[in-house]
Amino acid sequence: MHTDARNIEDHSHIEGDICIIGAGAAGISIALEWLNTPYKVILLEGGGFEYEERMQQLYRGKTTGQRYYPLESARLHYFGGTTGHWAGFCSPLDEIDFKKRDWVPHSGWPIQRSDLDPFYARAQKNLDLGPYEYSFQYYREEDKSLIPLPFDEDAVFNKMWQFSPPSRFGTKYRDTIIKAPNIHLYTYANVCQINANENVSAVKEVTVKNFAGKEHTVKARYFISACCAIQNARLLLASNLQAPNGLGNDNDLVGRFFMEHLEIKSAELWFADPDPLKLYMLDFGKTKYRAELGITAKKQEEHKILNGTASFTPLEVARKQPAFIDIWTSDAKQREKNMGDFAKREDAFKAANGSRSYQLFTRVEQAPNPNSRITLDAEKDELGMQRAILHWELTPLEKRSIRTIYEIIGRQAGMSEKGRVRLLEYLWDENDHSWPEFTGGGWHHMGTTRMGDNPKQSVVNADCRVHGIDNLYVAGSSCYVTAGAPNPTLTLVALSLRLSDHLKKRVMAG
Repeated sequence: MHTDARNIEDHSHIEGDICIIGAGAAGISIALEWLNTPYKVILLEGGGFEYEERMQQLYRGKTTGQRYYPLESARLHYFGGTTGHWAGFCSPLDEIDFKKRDWVPHSGWPIQRSDLDPFYARAQKNLDLGPYEYSFQYYREEDKSLIPLPFDEDAVFNKMWQFSPPSRFGTKYRDTIIKAPNIHLYTYANVCQINANENVSAVKEVTVKNFAGKEHTVKARYFISACCAIQNARLLLASNLQAPNGLGNDNDLVGRFFMEHLEIKSAELWFADPDPLKLYMLDFGKTKYRAELGITAKKQEEHKILNGTASFTPLEVARKQPAFIDIWTSDAKQREKNMGDFAKREDAFKAANGSRSYQLFTRVEQAPNPNSRITLDAEKDELGMQRAILHWELTPLEKRSIRTIYEIIGRQAGMSEKGRVRLLEYLWDENDHSWPEFTGGGWHHMGTTRMGDNPKQSVVNADCRVHGIDNLYVAGSSCYVTAGAPNPTLTLVALSLRLSDHLKKRVMAG
């Protein structure tokens, strides 16, 4: 069932059993789990069904610290959320990502990879992926022409990715949500305030506003904030009527530990003879799976480094491509043109026998850092909500990890007599902790409402419930404790399914 919140009477009161704030990958995945149940689910989407520049400007904010993309361009503010422009990269986190690592401050999830495995398997369907199989051997059995680089598997392994078409949740699930009798979707319903009871032990209602000048309240038994990592933190911080520092922020942790994946060109790999590297190549829209080079948990611990992977681009192409940080602008039309030009240059190079030289491109996790954070600005958006400020701060561990990753790969390339690795100049001096201008992120916002057992060190518990607030949950990648190497979408959908199962048990228990 769908209602445009601009068209109902001002100051309407909406009631249900469960209220989901945000209709992106997390919010829609949770809503789908409640189809055909006896419970009334309220799904609130701030935008409509299409991109609107005015709506997008509600996400505008400031950035400080490490150079970053314009905030209004990093997420989409309409039904389906950022699945409207994601590239479909999917792989689960590794077992080591969940563990406490003594060389990674603030690491250690309250759950393990095995706790998420059944939900990863279910999430594959939501994202139109194949079977829940991510071992290289599985795909080698399917295609014997997938030849791995001859590296020691105790040092470097083939980290597999599957590719969603990519699934556009706003298109794929729109009719299902609208036709569901117990799912009540409200578009143009921007949540600007979460209102708790007097002792801040439970949420009573949320306040929604829109550009039509209307304001409504939504009451429910349970509330789930399923916005992106920046907006989840922004909403909790702005909800300060009963809690002066914001909901869930008694220990000044909401907004902290913002994480991205550093995505940056780092090295070159030169072969004696051309090699097509079929196992590692990507053709957008056609590739169903591929491998990247990963560093084993054993080597990560030995060298005290973060988790990261290396992918390959023919050097003839890579040298002509600008960095994403330079072409991803706040202007949507210019951004679309820039990315189209980027894709054309990729497609222009087709060498059947492969290339003798490849650029090695890194995706590495950011170490959890409390100084990398979201705060509120004095400036307010058009609906009266304080805008977000992102301070993105990196540490020396990220750069040392990238350098060490390619030292390990370089040794393997030399020992196998396959080729030679050349580090890019910014990695030559191990005492230089600065970053080059082309340093960018993957648009992968994580952290800000991190998960943990101790309220003094985390915002939500292992079930994603905000510490101290009985009926308020947070969904999505803002709950991540560490980022791992893979893109976050598959994991955030799996976490959302797990949250939904937990909530069903609570609801059914009365």
